[in-house]
Amino acid sequence: MKIFWKTGEPYVLATGSALAVILVMSLALIGTVMTNGLGYFWPDELVQFELKDGSAALGQITQREKNPITGEQRLQIKVANRDLLGQDFRWIDEKEIKSRSLPSKAVLIERREHGNFFGFLNGVTAEGVTLNTLPPEETLEQAMTIVSDKLSKTDQIRKEMSDLNNKAEHLRLKLLRLEYSGSTKSNIEIEESKESREKALSDFTELNDVFSNKLAEIGEITAQFTDVSGGTKDIALVDIVTVQYPNRMTFFEKCGAYIERIRELLLDDPRESNTEGGLFPAIFGTVMMVMLMSVFSLPFGVIAAIYLREYARDGVMTRMIRIAVNNLAGVPSIVYGVFGLGFFVYGIGGSIDNLFFPERLPTPTFGTGGILWSSLTLALLTVPVVIVATEESLASIPKGIREGSLALGATKFQTLTKNLLPMATPGIMTGLILSMARAAGEVAPLMIIGVVKLAPTLPFDANFPYFHMDRKFMHLGFHIYDVGFQSPNVEAAKPMVYVTTMLLLAIVIIASSSAIYFRNRMRGKYTTSTF
Repeated sequence: MKIFWKTGEPYVLATGSALAVILVMSLALIGTVMTNGLGYFWPDELVQFELKDGSAALGQITQREKNPITGEQRLQIKVANRDLLGQDFRWIDEKEIKSRSLPSKAVLIERREHGNFFGFLNGVTAEGVTLNTLPPEETLEQAMTIVSDKLSKTDQIRKEMSDLNNKAEHLRLKLLRLEYSGSTKSNIEIEESKESREKALSDFTELNDVFSNKLAEIGEITAQFTDVSGGTKDIALVDIVTVQYPNRMTFFEKCGAYIERIRELLLDDPRESNTEGGLFPAIFGTVMMVMLMSVFSLPFGVIAAIYLREYARDGVMTRMIRIAVNNLAGVPSIVYGVFGLGFFVYGIGGSIDNLFFPERLPTPTFGTGGILWSSLTLALLTVPVVIVATEESLASIPKGIREGSLALGATKFQTLTKNLLPMATPGIMTGLILSMARAAGEVAPLMIIGVVKLAPTLPFDANFPYFHMDRKFMHLGFHIYDVGFQSPNVEAAKPMVYVTTMLLLAIVIIASSSAIYFRNRMRGKYTTSTF
């Protein structure tokens, strides 16, 4: 037994068991998220229930469990029709069900507001529009095509309105600068700018009236539906996103609808208080913030590690700095958020406003939360990881490589840039991977310095200067918190929480995998037989 303990076999078994437990927990986490997230897009059948009390229900079965009070089996049904029933879900005990069926004419309507609608199509009303005499389903499809064509014609008006709005805003800021300067020579330019701005606002108002009239005209095309209880509902086709008949869709048709829902998730904007629609602004904001954070943290972390390892003398001060760096890695992230608010937002941002944008005060430009300050704060949070990883990588390089390079006449800087840094690159990339993974999931500091529930514009667009670092942004991590804990309809929002979590995990995995790929290539290129 003593020999068994001395050989270290128990410790090997313990570490192996710990690794196995971690892998099982990780796979369980990913499996749970994927199971609940991927199933959200599949168009399930609409089941019609005839109950023993004479009532009826139409919906999708989402969950089965035992009733905690009676002990009987019960079903959770997504009945939708939130504007009519006041709720999206309903529990029905199995013993209350008289019969169930899958009506072929049951229709699923995904709306821009009030969630989905489950019912049966009666007909289409299109004032001023000629529709062919067809069955209701084909008439609805024809009317949807007409509405889609009319909406596409309004895109040009929307673009012109956006250009006029940007022009008016640019002129407003120009007027503020001219009026703040107080120069008498600027009076003529001020008057010209005012006239141009008034003209832009007038044109914008006219276009807005035209746009509103066209939308009102399109809104007159409506479809009439009946719910399972016999109530009627008129829905404007402009408010309909998709129309599906799940009970008569083939497997391949469902796969097509599934792919379309994924496309909507990745490329469209959110709606219904972020519980439905797409996540493109949040995806864009998360990726852009992680990239900016990497641009800031990697150079400073590498430079600091180089100085500590290659140039700083081993003394009390150097040891204290190393201890401070290691301790910074354990500071709660919310503390960094408070520091970022005080130092970056109010300190640096407020100074930038006073120096470069005094005419806009008291309205802040950079003196408020934005993606720039969020990225810098997270760079400060993750730079200790980069420093430690880089320093350890430099320390692992054999001393003979340094001595050999210096003996051949290379300077210390040449030795560093030509030999040490290339060989330390895999370790540097490891630090970058760890920092990216941590930064992508941080939410607490972002809630203080830049992230919002819904951002009207992206930090990057086609308007000069293209990159708007002062803008607020959306983030997948905050989206999870907002939808999961701030939504008034928790059950309806639950699938979106899993979907967003799955997307955040996917971004972290893709970013980390890309960095690992480049790290392995560099390791194969720079590893020597001595190293």
